[in-house]
Amino acid sequence: MSDPLVTPAWLAEHLADVVVLDATYLMPADADAAKQAYLDSHLPGAQFFPIDDIADKTSDLPHMMPDAATFGAAMAALGIDGQKPVVVYDRSPNHFSAPRVWFTLTAYGVPDVFVLDGGLLAWTAQNLPLESGDVTAATVAARDWVLGSGRVLSGPQMADVVAAGTRAIIDARGAARFKGEVAEPRPGLQSGHMPGATNVPFDTLTAPDGRFASAKTLDALLAGKAGDDTVLSCGSGMTAATLALGLARIGKQGSVYDGSWTEWGRGTLGPITKGD
Repeated sequence: MSDPLVTPAWLAEHLADVVVLDATYLMPADADAAKQAYLDSHLPGAQFFPIDDIADKTSDLPHMMPDAATFGAAMAALGIDGQKPVVVYDRSPNHFSAPRVWFTLTAYGVPDVFVLDGGLLAWTAQNLPLESGDVTAATVAARDWVLGSGRVLSGPQMADVVAAGTRAIIDARGAARFKGEVAEPRPGLQSGHMPGATNVPFDTLTAPDGRFASAKTLDALLAGKAGDDTVLSCGSGMTAATLALGLARIGKQGSVYDGSWTEWGRGTLGPITKGD
């Protein structure tokens, strides 16, 4: 399967053959509420993926990419060893957090990782079954996973990209935040965007029916703004991955600036501009 999305109908037929992860993330960040939502109702056999826990805990930035040891231990605990496909979903109406988990796993080389098109809402719209309570998989032996070169950019690397001006940069935040017309939701951050960046709000990649936009729509939204080596940014590295998923659907690969505006908006790495 080359498409990184699967339908509810496909997943319902293959539940026994895949690892299912609930990647629900609620804003403002509330890990307890997200876990409780999972415990109340989730897809059969789904395990909860705690985005803020499977992360770099040494960073003062939220949910940064975990190091190889942290990632490997998490995969072993979730029963992921590359032998079964992995399907990730969330319960947002706009593919908010599942793509971040998809990106994390694919960046580390986990094969056959997919996102449930439309997430939990699409699943329940088809009257498919749900379960409650926690699910714990049989652990598997830990293996060495290697983060793909260039898939994730640090702050200094992003500063080099901006200074060079040779790579496409796409920002997934809403237009008002991108233009610097409204204050950032996180305190202490300046408003605006990186010089040279263009704007594709992540929620424009979701169709009105809740499914991911068609390849034709994605091509219209992204192809003219994306190059062969596009860097994706957002507020904190979450919805930049939604753009990465969109690029994957049209045969392109994007790198994610992990710190995104939570880091750049501090004003210490490089210039900030406003407007279009």
